[in-house]
This record gives sequence, C-alpha cells and structure tokens, in this order.
Amino acid sequence: MQKRRKYVAKGVPGGWRIWNTKMKKWWGELYEIQPDELVEELNSNKRPEVLVQLTKRFQMQKR
Repeated sequence: MQKRRKYVAKGVPGGWRIWNTKMKKWWGELYEIQPDELVEELNSNKRPEVLVQLTKRFQMQKR
C-alpha cells in the first residue's frame, strides 16, 4: 500500500504550484517548470539544506 503524498505539484495558469494536501493551501511560489525534485524532497526527507538549494534553483530558472 502506498502512502498518500502530502505535497503535490499542480499545473496552474503561468506554471506550477505545490499544493499541501493536508493543510489545503499552496506551499512556496509559482514555478515555470514542474518542480518534481522539490516535491519528492518535501514528501520524503525534508532536509532543510536540500530544500533551500532546490527552491533557489527553481526560482533562478524563473528569471
């Protein structure tokens, strides 16, 4: 049995957002490309240093 994911990427007008399924609200900002690696990290280890690195990388691709 697979555990339900807390964070999922959803396509929205203009790009992608990360949805927190338990709190029913958006996490982070709008991303132009699908943030699969970021969502994977949020659903697994949640290592702060990796989350910061991935968030910065996806934000840089936005510019």
